[in-house]
Amino acid sequence: MTGDDARPADPLDLLALDDELSPAERATRDRVRALVDEHVRPHVAGWFADGVFPRDLVPRLAEAGLLGMHLEGYGCAGRSAVEYGLAMAELEAGDSGIRTFVSVQGSLAMSAIAKHGSPAQRERWLPGMAAGETIGCFALTEPAAGSDPAAMRTTATREGDAWVLSGRKRWIGLASIADVAVVWARASDPTEGEHSAEARPRVRGFLVPTSTPGFVATPIEPKLSLRASVQCDVVLDDVRLPADAILPLHPGLAGPFACLDEARYGIAWGATGAARDCLDSALRHAGERVQFGRPLAAFQLTQAKLVDMALEVSRGQLLALRLGRLKDAGRLEPHMISAGKLANVRGAIEVARTARTVLGGDGITLEHPPMRHAANLESVRTYEGTDEVHTLILGRHLTGVQAFR
Repeated sequence: MTGDDARPADPLDLLALDDELSPAERATRDRVRALVDEHVRPHVAGWFADGVFPRDLVPRLAEAGLLGMHLEGYGCAGRSAVEYGLAMAELEAGDSGIRTFVSVQGSLAMSAIAKHGSPAQRERWLPGMAAGETIGCFALTEPAAGSDPAAMRTTATREGDAWVLSGRKRWIGLASIADVAVVWARASDPTEGEHSAEARPRVRGFLVPTSTPGFVATPIEPKLSLRASVQCDVVLDDVRLPADAILPLHPGLAGPFACLDEARYGIAWGATGAARDCLDSALRHAGERVQFGRPLAAFQLTQAKLVDMALEVSRGQLLALRLGRLKDAGRLEPHMISAGKLANVRGAIEVARTARTVLGGDGITLEHPPMRHAANLESVRTYEGTDEVHTLILGRHLTGVQAFR
């Protein structure tokens, strides 16, 4: 096209990626985008400023089939990995905190029950969680065991027909509004005998109704990021549970890691939504803001910034789509998820920062999204594996050498 030709219908779709999506995938994306446009965008600046998670949004997310949407049965939508990823991108284009709610509910708490729970546990919890009537949280991280969950100190001890949990967790999303917590602890069962494998402490998951005496969740405040979300400190003070509260399948750290991979996959997509939203905001502002008698978009330096951002957004979308196709084909491996999470979040932060410069002084206000996205993405960069953790995962894949310790 020449400089005088009309712009394409969607200038942000540099590589015509829409052509790579099926009608069903485009329909899911457009449906979630419409939900965000109507119910998130008009209010999110206020939620962020006030540090409020919008509880009244939960029924709308459930009605849209977004809670556990990649799971089969129990009222879950059973959508493809790509559809799930597209939905996460649209939610995070609204705000990371909203996508975080869906990730914690579906990819962490619900996935833990679906992957590791008994049939009775699935029947008890999953239908209500899919309907948004029951909220779950996933308690793995501890004050002294963040990137190193193997160092967790929370214990679960068998006492007759009960399990007793004691310990502390930190940065647990949704814990203060949750009805059930998936708590990971070092479990030992003295009734099996000291030489039994069951008697030796091993990481196990437990379903803890948050109304159980001894379970206390306290929101962490003040926060400069994820302000439209809830993260908590959790204390487990001799929390007594029935014997069937334990998740029976897949003991060991492989249990929580399988859930973390689900969440990390969603983050790889979600970050592209935040980046796209920042680019869209900067592009619109550049076309409207006049300086020195011309719109900002007419200046070469501004166009260079817009191009750099558009390339990063397109690269991230391509990477996320590749991960989704691999996941739907049953070929996605953990190191691939690390590549997506690391590259896309890191790239999205740079897009957010560059978009802020295009907006000038107005960019530091909540009237525009880049600064809010940039703040949120600093948390997204840290949770479900820091840059350092994902770098070492990829380094191990490349070299075959374990460098964590």
